[in-house]
Amino acid sequence: MVNVETEIKLRALIEQLNAYIEQYHGGSVEIESFDGKVLKVRLGGACLGCPLLPSTLHGWVEGTVRQFFPEIERVESVT
Repeated sequence: MVNVETEIKLRALIEQLNAYIEQYHGGSVEIESFDGKVLKVRLGGACLGCPLLPSTLHGWVEGTVRQFFPEIERVESVT
């Protein structure tokens, strides 16, 4: 079961990441699902087809999320 407070804070963090990605890179990131251990996100906009998508997903999105939520085991991208 997902802690409601954690999910609210996680959604706020993803919204901040999305605003930055959208403004400076033309891409987007949004939460698709979260089960308490695995966060699934959808990358869009300029991120689609970009060769740096894996770096953005794992190095930036996952790195930032795990910095604030170390209990999250991994972040995955869905299509």
